[in-house]
Amino acid sequence: MSELAADGIPVTVSCRVLKLARQPSSPWRANPVSDSELTEAYRANALFDAHHGDPEFGHRFLADGAANAGQVMARRTAWRICSTNGWFSVFSKKNRGKSSRRGPPAHDDLVGRDCTANAPSELWLADITEHRTLEGKVYVWAIKDVFSNRIVGYSIDSQMKSRIAVNALSNAVARRGDVAECILHTDRGPNFAVASICAR
Repeated sequence: MSELAADGIPVTVSCRVLKLARQPSSPWRANPVSDSELTEAYRANALFDAHHGDPEFGHRFLADGAANAGQVMARRTAWRICSTNGWFSVFSKKNRGKSSRRGPPAHDDLVGRDCTANAPSELWLADITEHRTLEGKVYVWAIKDVFSNRIVGYSIDSQMKSRIAVNALSNAVARRGDVAECILHTDRGPNFAVASICAR
């Protein structure tokens, strides 16, 4: 409307041709986008960027990623925006349907619940923990050698992305040297799957 008015076309004529009522056009021109709509758009942009960077994460981790970008929101709000735009985890999307069972693991279970080792760098176990600090959440990904019961590699990051697993694994390999026959055992989280693939 404002562009047509700038070209000298009266608003009344524009509304008649476009078959629009004139009354709602005046408030819209004064405030075309509400504050809540603008906030929603910024949140959606932050969630989209987080999803684009880590498509394997669901709305909870995407909300954490958006908060790190300055767009803090409730997880329920993140779920609503993600659902509306169809931004789902690439893992859950494959398994969506009548069955709630988890999909196949990234690799075969070479441990079989027997967490024992007869030599160093024969079997490593890995897991991730979340810690709340005054500056926000931090995630620690640690790798333990079953034989010595020592931490052989770790990585700390403010975001739970796949790089934290890769960095911890690289750290462990750099400290231990020859680990060609070592088995890395983790659970079936998406970032662990990435580390498991790298370990092969």
